[in-house]
Amino acid sequence: MTDAMEPTIHDVDALVGAATPHFAYQIRARVLHLIRDLPDQHSVRRYAESRIEMLDRLGCATCQAEEGPLEPASRLGWDTLKSHGRAREPSTHS
Repeated sequence: MTDAMEPTIHDVDALVGAATPHFAYQIRARVLHLIRDLPDQHSVRRYAESRIEMLDRLGCATCQAEEGPLEPASRLGWDTLKSHGRAREPSTHS
């Protein structure tokens, strides 16, 4: 896409694609950059903002680690990890 071209829904989808939690916030930043010059009510901006919300949920869900069981200390390589606690809990691994 060149600067003279207006972003499309296809452009947004190409960026978001098969986003993974690990890259959700980097992709979010690229989508924000893509739509930065679009008016508030532009259909592509509104679509992109819905994808940005999804990326926020995707990134937050994995960084919070608030649900599910903790990994067992017997897991291979466990002794090399600094922490295995849930979000906002003190480290439970020394």
